Amino acid sequence: MSDLTATEADTATATAAEDGGARDVESSLERHRAELTGYCYRMLGSAFEAEDAVQETLVRAWRGIGKFEGRAALRSWLYRIATNVCLDMLNGSQRRARPMDLASPVGAGAPLPDALPEATWISPVPDGRVLPESGDPADLAVARESIRLAFVAALQHLAPRQRAVLILREVLAWKASEVAELLGTTVASVNSALQRARAALAAREIADTALAPAMDEEQRGLLARYVAAFESYDLDALTSLLREDATLSMPPYELWLRGHADIRAWMLGTGIGCRGSRLVPVVANGTPAFGQYRPSATGSGHEPWALQVVEVSGTRITGLNAFLDTERLFPLFGLPARLDP
Repeated sequence: MSDLTATEADTATATAAEDGGARDVESSLERHRAELTGYCYRMLGSAFEAEDAVQETLVRAWRGIGKFEGRAALRSWLYRIATNVCLDMLNGSQRRARPMDLASPVGAGAPLPDALPEATWISPVPDGRVLPESGDPADLAVARESIRLAFVAALQHLAPRQRAVLILREVLAWKASEVAELLGTTVASVNSALQRARAALAAREIADTALAPAMDEEQRGLLARYVAAFESYDLDALTSLLREDATLSMPPYELWLRGHADIRAWMLGTGIGCRGSRLVPVVANGTPAFGQYRPSATGSGHEPWALQVVEVSGTRITGLNAFLDTERLFPLFGLPARLDP
């Protein structure tokens, strides 16, 4: 047998049991990370703040697990903690936005304004960080639609508690009584907040649970033609893929453009450095996206320039959103630091 004394053996067994229990707790908490990140992202409008909020949520849960009495499901308890974390983070902070929320469209000849701080903007998020890997197709469709840039931006116009109510009720399909218990309020208050939230979204012409059809073969062909047109810098072909009122935005600049003529003129003027770019496909906010690499100033290879989130409706592209914070976004999306020849 072992050289351990009986006391030492008992201590080792107890330690192993504690370690096993700790691993079980950690595993139970981690199973909820993706859905909690999705919830916090919708609340906060930032992939990075959402990850911070979820980390704080799991730390608080870990520390408080001994006091968790099991009267509610672990999932509900975690959402209560996450909601409190998000409400604390939103206290006194400015509303995140898209360029279209801050200014009117400009012409292609407008000068490039000063960049605004990161905290100004809705930021993109990889689908894999916020969506479950499997589940009911209808639930997955709602989850995917509810992380679209336009929907997340619209949520930021709601008061934080209204935001929580709408997400919990309309996106996550919680009962009014469950939301009331989580928020420490009444069912009547929850229903009133939901009604006001719906009205606010309707005023912005955003349906709270509007579902777009899944990407079909025709739309996949549209994206393939977009990549070919962009990489060859064939602006006749590229603009033919855009809806007449398509938009182009470039956070961290509040400047944005609308329509074929201005988008084309911009890309042939201020944006001419994009000629010769290469696009690497990813998925962001439930929509197609690309890591854009512009030709390196050294003449060899391509350097990160933007994360493009492409909005599609029907058979046309309706929005090109170029997020220029590649230093943080490319690692988040698993994109390489450069493309070699």
